[in-house]
Amino acid sequence: MYYLQKRIEISGAHSLCLDYESKCSRLHGHNWIITVFCRAEGLNKNGMVTDFSHIKQEITEMLDHKNFNEVLPFNPTAENIAHWICSRVENCYRVEVQESEGNIAAYEID
Repeated sequence: MYYLQKRIEISGAHSLCLDYESKCSRLHGHNWIITVFCRAEGLNKNGMVTDFSHIKQEITEMLDHKNFNEVLPFNPTAENIAHWICSRVENCYRVEVQESEGNIAAYEID
């Protein structure tokens, strides 16, 4: 099995739709750190699991310097963002989304 890991830093804003009072319901921004994990039993015709630049492009084009509420069709929690990224990146099995120091959410396919 081949594995790769790509770490990407982006800036973005969001506000959360919550059923309780929270300062996170107001628009605010983070310098996000997103780590994408991919795996494959074999390499593609270019000798890769997934091209690092394709992973970066998939995430940065959609999210970098954006208001996530305007570009994502769901409540943009770190957990939901991790799931969304995992579903969009080829051979991805795990995504970690860090929105601030000490706050990391992850999604992993079983």
